[in-house]
Amino acid sequence: MALKNVVVRDRSLYWFIGTGLVIGICALLLAKFGNPVNMGICAACFIRDTAGALGLDSAAAVQYLRPEIAGFIAGAFILSLIKREWKGEGGSAPLVRFAIAFFVMIGALVFLGCPLRLMLRLGGGDLNAVVGLAGFVGGIGAGSIFIRKGFSLGQAKKQPAVNGLVIPLIVVVLLVFIFVKPAFIKSSTEGVGSMRAPIALSLITALIIGAFVQKSGLCMSGGIRNVFLIKNPTMFWGYLTIFVVTLIGNIVLGKFKPGFTGQPIAHTEWLWNFLGMALAGYGSVLLGGCPLRQLIMSGEGNSDAGICVIAFIVAGATAHNFGIAASPNGVPLNGKVAVISGLVILFLISVLCSSKKTAEA
Repeated sequence: MALKNVVVRDRSLYWFIGTGLVIGICALLLAKFGNPVNMGICAACFIRDTAGALGLDSAAAVQYLRPEIAGFIAGAFILSLIKREWKGEGGSAPLVRFAIAFFVMIGALVFLGCPLRLMLRLGGGDLNAVVGLAGFVGGIGAGSIFIRKGFSLGQAKKQPAVNGLVIPLIVVVLLVFIFVKPAFIKSSTEGVGSMRAPIALSLITALIIGAFVQKSGLCMSGGIRNVFLIKNPTMFWGYLTIFVVTLIGNIVLGKFKPGFTGQPIAHTEWLWNFLGMALAGYGSVLLGGCPLRQLIMSGEGNSDAGICVIAFIVAGATAHNFGIAASPNGVPLNGKVAVISGLVILFLISVLCSSKKTAEA
């Protein structure tokens, strides 16, 4: 009865569920044909791998110019042009956005996955992701409190088109690098970076996902935020669909292995799984979208989202250059310090940017 009422109230539910279905199927396909298990798609991990491929860090196991990142942005860019929705806009608190996005990425790499991968891990039976989900929801809940208090980074304004074209133009360069393979691009021969689906499959599925997410506006942090703020679970049905599709797919393929230990590319330090995703959720709700959503918005011409994408890349490199990122062996001390520091910094930003005067600016 509840689902029926939501359908009547909001027809976009069909698009959220459809997008979740597409993402779930594509994630299973990518994992089947070479991408890491329980990580067919991960915005945070793939951005981290791309940073490594560009030589921004020296972690040999996580270096690969992931076609999926270019595909997500290109898919959103192309569809937004077709629908005449592309527009250059942004300019609201760029440095603050950069700082928040930086810590969103740090949180994700301590947990070992973005919100999307969290659902894929759940669908594969990784119970550590249940702890991560609790942290993610808690972080969004904390951010929602400040949104109610008037938190705002300001309104995006119309800008010259060149501002919104920066990230799409970078994507064009990355696509050239993917196919031309210049000598300065690094590529892992072992580890996560060496696990990859064929380029054509990766790019095609990412283009499709980018277009569907652009059309639906699906975002996990946004879906949970809507539950907190307006009691509307409609968007979250999309991510529940991802979970159901991957759960069924993993059972059929014999990849479903429930438990805490022995999970692929995961660790069992429950406190840091919780706090890592709490940091990612807290920051995502302040930014107005999780990592995948920021990629999509950057393709739509939003330079604020473009700033976030650049921050993700910098954070991905920093996490490995300074021993912050977690591994299946656990979370290093630097990672724990970074997560606590990030929570404190986001709290201070929340307080400083939460007032009626700020909200009206």
